[in-house]
Amino acid sequence: MTITTAGTKPSLIRAFTAPKGFGDQTLRDPRPDAIELLGGIPDPGVLPAAELAEATARVLSRPGLPALQYSRTAGISPIREWIAAREGVPVDRIVITNGGFHGLALAIQVVLERGDLVAVDNPVFPLFLRGLELSDARTLPIAVGPDGLDLDALERELEAGARPRALYTVPDFHNPSQGTLPAAERERLVALAERHDFVVFADNPYRELWYGDGPEPVDAFNHSEHVVHVNTFTKTLGPGLRLGWIVVPERFVGDVVALRSRQDSHSSTFVQAVIGELVTADETLFDRTLDRARALYRSRAETLASALADAAPGVFEATVPGGGLFLWPRIADDRIDADALATAASAEGVEYQRGAFFPSGPGTDADRHLRLAYGHVDEERLRLAATRLGQAVARL
Repeated sequence: MTITTAGTKPSLIRAFTAPKGFGDQTLRDPRPDAIELLGGIPDPGVLPAAELAEATARVLSRPGLPALQYSRTAGISPIREWIAAREGVPVDRIVITNGGFHGLALAIQVVLERGDLVAVDNPVFPLFLRGLELSDARTLPIAVGPDGLDLDALERELEAGARPRALYTVPDFHNPSQGTLPAAERERLVALAERHDFVVFADNPYRELWYGDGPEPVDAFNHSEHVVHVNTFTKTLGPGLRLGWIVVPERFVGDVVALRSRQDSHSSTFVQAVIGELVTADETLFDRTLDRARALYRSRAETLASALADAAPGVFEATVPGGGLFLWPRIADDRIDADALATAASAEGVEYQRGAFFPSGPGTDADRHLRLAYGHVDEERLRLAATRLGQAVARL
């Protein structure tokens, strides 16, 4: 079993205080012409800026300016009703948040007691571990791969006696490893949570950015008392809006709202009103926006994967993801050191998150990977970035 405990082997949380490659990537000065493939940033060209401006004008023209007043802790109409209909749940289970991470923080504080064990993706999105510091939780790494969380590995840990209070996973287009949990495995995960009495934190910011025929269903998550389902408008309408939501199990709704009322009281009434106006005034606008984004990001993912193969034949193993904003190529040439490659790439003028930035436990080779973010970088610069990576390989 790979449970970690305070006072013995450091947990993933403590390992994250200085992940390999974090310090020099954030402190060094990149080249002035550097191409940054660092973050999951949406392309401004697919964000509905003009429509947001029009929705804002309509909201600010309403008598009494209700959007500039206080509002309910859980959120306001019509945005909560629109989200509830899209998620297929009663509106009282929707709580509006200040983005996805805020939803995770609320879930952590409501569900966990200090020192609880939490199963986490391996490798894991580092920001979640920062949130876990609120509860001083211990972590149990569970491998993720092309089909998402390894439920066989999770079940082995449970059968061996592990008793997590919660489990954290990114089920759609995993960050960083780009895998997606299939529908049958979602049902299986929820069944395990119900049988062993833990709560799944399903973190789903990339869910709408699928490239193929459609997304995997989320009914298993939304219809269980053992899942807190977290989402956000960050990747679809813009990070600066700072607006998201959680689908809360009925048994936790009162606790979440009470906790929120003791913190910031509620999300911006104004931003809620503008987004509510945006998505309800034209019922097709949100999906039209997503259609443009999906086509753009798919093209960029394909361009980057192809350019890598051309620039450094046989060096990288890359698979075009089924959605999301990241490529997760593996350095297949064992002669190449991942840290040396990152340094050489920076000298050539391309910056990325090395795999070692993402905390990982036994059984993974995350440190042999690169996470390349392509959402906000046009295809010409993606090809140039791949060329520069090829030049960095040649340096080594």
